[in-house]
Amino acid sequence: MKTKYIDLIDQTYYFPQEEFSLDNGNLLFHDIDLMELIEKYGAPLKFTYLPQISNNIKRAQAWFDKSIKKLDYKGNYNYCYCTKSSHFQFVLDEVCKNDVHIETSSAFDMDIVEKLLQKGKLNKNTYVLCNGFKRAQYIKNIARLINSGHEKCIPIIDNYEEINLLDEAIENPYQIGIRIASEEEPKFEFYTSRLGIGYRNIVPFYLREIKENDKVELKMLHFFINTGIKDNSYYWNELNKCLKVYVRLKKECPTLDSLNIGGGFPIKNSLAFEFDYPYMVEEILNQVKLACEEAGVSVPNIFTEFGSFTVGESGGAIYEVLYQKQQNDREKWNMINSSFITTLPDSWAINKRFLMLAVNRWNDEYERVLLGGLTCDSDDYYNSEQNMNAIYLPKFRRDKPLYIGFFNTGAYQETIGGFGGLQHCLIPHPKHLLIDRDANGKMTTTLFSEEQSSDDLLKILGY
Repeated sequence: MKTKYIDLIDQTYYFPQEEFSLDNGNLLFHDIDLMELIEKYGAPLKFTYLPQISNNIKRAQAWFDKSIKKLDYKGNYNYCYCTKSSHFQFVLDEVCKNDVHIETSSAFDMDIVEKLLQKGKLNKNTYVLCNGFKRAQYIKNIARLINSGHEKCIPIIDNYEEINLLDEAIENPYQIGIRIASEEEPKFEFYTSRLGIGYRNIVPFYLREIKENDKVELKMLHFFINTGIKDNSYYWNELNKCLKVYVRLKKECPTLDSLNIGGGFPIKNSLAFEFDYPYMVEEILNQVKLACEEAGVSVPNIFTEFGSFTVGESGGAIYEVLYQKQQNDREKWNMINSSFITTLPDSWAINKRFLMLAVNRWNDEYERVLLGGLTCDSDDYYNSEQNMNAIYLPKFRRDKPLYIGFFNTGAYQETIGGFGGLQHCLIPHPKHLLIDRDANGKMTTTLFSEEQSSDDLLKILGY
């Protein structure tokens, strides 16, 4: 009878997989022995595997390059990283190794861009696409960058008033984009995105506010889908509406030459995850090409803004199961030595599921459990792994420590959780480890931050 944890995984999924394998019953992540990290640094532990950032960027660039050649697509492709997914310097340093461009969303983003330019990580050929609703400081910082000579800084117009505000602050002619206010999926509580300008209003807005303005050149149409790029009727319908706007606008505006396909690729959230990235890239380019050929206009250069796809699969979190509470005849609660609310806020805020696996004891028998965090909040739990009705882990034993890992957590969790700040119930933020490889492929580790101390939190509170 197959009752071991490894049997459960093996009969449920294809295993091992590209990033996961086993060694003596312990989990390896990109050939990294996670138990060795635990023995050296302890748990709870957060980590970032930096090479995966470059790996995903190169994968996407290769998919687009291949499809452009196959379709004889006349435009070029530009990969942009959304800084909001993770603003950390170690992330941007890795991103900037890969001939990419930057998308910003707030005033302080521009300060980061200027730091990267000063250090030579970015240069004057780097596009800086400025999205988001622009308050006074954001306008000021955009203007400062453009006035300094960075001509490839392109503010994306979010509302009608931004043109006048930019005109007042920017000294010389500049380029802009316009964001489409796309319609949301039927399950949303509202019909149209609060961001951007409605489909029907874009061409009239251009004719009224931009066409006769000698200072402004419209270069880009920005199309963003909140739920990301998916192979479903909703996505293809919205893309089709976007392309109709593009060809109408292109006929009025010769300088328009770029289409920004915002909304990123999904990332792996289960061992059963399947997504045909190359097919989606080719079909998007094909749809753009067909729409432009039918309308008799030239195809646009393509920009994408990948945030989670860039950095998400580089991150992980490791916890120890401290104790098991049998609350009734069916529910066993494995209590971790941290909090889901503070370290993986998306897991409770938007019910996001991450890839979760036992780190050790794969040759032990398994049991069905629930996972609970340390805060005194009823929402501090993780109750189901994607594509399964329950969580199964090696059986809890007091004499054999059990560690569990959550993977592909690298996007948003630190900034949403408030890195370096107060945490719910004053549960400290874990250590954060950076993992890299040298020129010979040998793993290197750097401790980016220690676990928060009582003094750290009390200082913030004014004690």
